[in-house]
Amino acid sequence: MIRVGVVGASGWAGMSHLPALAGLAEFEVTAVATTNQASADKAAAAHGVPLAFADAGALAAHRDVDLVVVSVKAPDHAKVIRAALDARKHVLSEWPLTVDPDEADELAELGTAAGVVHAVCLQGYQSPDARFVADLIAEDRIGRLESAVMVASGAPLGGDSISPELVWSTDPAGGTSVLTIMAGHFLATLERMVGGFAEVSARLPRLHERVAVAGTGRTVANRVPGQVLLHGVLRNGATASVTVHGGNGSPDGFFVKLIGSAGALTITPTQPGKYMHWTDWDIRVDDEQVKVPDAYRTTPFDPAAGPVANVAALYREISRAIEEGRPPHPGFHTAARLHRLLAAIEGAARTGGAAEVS
Repeated sequence: MIRVGVVGASGWAGMSHLPALAGLAEFEVTAVATTNQASADKAAAAHGVPLAFADAGALAAHRDVDLVVVSVKAPDHAKVIRAALDARKHVLSEWPLTVDPDEADELAELGTAAGVVHAVCLQGYQSPDARFVADLIAEDRIGRLESAVMVASGAPLGGDSISPELVWSTDPAGGTSVLTIMAGHFLATLERMVGGFAEVSARLPRLHERVAVAGTGRTVANRVPGQVLLHGVLRNGATASVTVHGGNGSPDGFFVKLIGSAGALTITPTQPGKYMHWTDWDIRVDDEQVKVPDAYRTTPFDPAAGPVANVAALYREISRAIEEGRPPHPGFHTAARLHRLLAAIEGAARTGGAAEVS
């Protein structure tokens, strides 16, 4: 049994991590931590958890915690990760790993030096659909990959209004934007299927200097991009074109076209209003629909329920990694490389030229 302490046990963790853990017999949530003791006690009572902390370091150091889950705002990730590594505990961090690409590299090295399992919650890597498509590409189902196209919605970020609880995301220091969160997840999922980017050129339009705070009648300054326009070359020589567009409300879906020398593969959502790393896909090779074999599904959760299924699949990967004494996938080194990709996109957008991805 792997005993889990969740730091940031409300919001996103409440709708993804905690339900996922509750459905997996190999895990037990033994502790939660929030910003104050009263809210920690409330979260612990709501989820039937015995230990509650107002200090993440105390949770990480407790003898009844084997795995620390970091589900707080991005600027606070690194502090909690360091506390977990100092305590020699396994750690799962939400994406992004941090708000600084150089620090991401440092955290990856620290994780390796600590000798623990370290993972990042990029659900697309554990998506059964993405893993299946990656295998189709590797097996030359469409011949040699020549081009990849992806269009996806980054709503509710990037539009001309923002919900009150997300006002802080209009400041780059918050680490939460169409580029860092939405494009980060989508690009990770694309790279899981077709391999990594070698070179990028990009534009990051900021269409709204100020955005309305929904339901309040006021506006706030906006300093983050609302669109991601990306052209690149993959390591295998194929080209790639990616558009992530911001908007208000719920996402309106996604579209992926992978073109090979002997055919084309098209991906769309089976349900509207879902992110690609959360849901099942409609996969077609040329005009033929292709079903994902059951063997790719590793958890009891229905993907129609939202993000829980792929988060649970990541926990299953962590469990296997701990048992087998190996790094999980995706780990901190994968996250650090994705941070470098996003930094290259920002650099290319700033200069108007192309940037290599290390």
